[in-house]
Amino acid sequence: MAGKFELKKSDSGEFMFNLKAGNNQVILTSQMYRDKASAQNGIESVKTHAGADANYERKTSVKGEPYFVLKASNGQVIGKSEMYTSASAMENGIASVKANGPGASVSDLTTK
Repeated sequence: MAGKFELKKSDSGEFMFNLKAGNNQVILTSQMYRDKASAQNGIESVKTHAGADANYERKTSVKGEPYFVLKASNGQVIGKSEMYTSASAMENGIASVKANGPGASVSDLTTK
């Protein structure tokens, strides 16, 4: 099963998306966007930038948990991962975004 983006509207009226792997697990979460078009541009940016390892910044939280952010070529953060229990689990998450992001379909949940 292929990955998919889920585009959502928050209670505050802002838009965001999650990239889910084929197993339906969230592997990347966007920032909040004021309008739907900006969120859709964010999805396109993930599709464009997910395949290149140089676009991933590996980080560690204040609690010592590994996570990553995906950045566009201009350095802007496109999305952030969950917190992982190990660096190898984080690397698996990056591999999943690389595999699922570029060809993922979009499920627009803002119209429901």
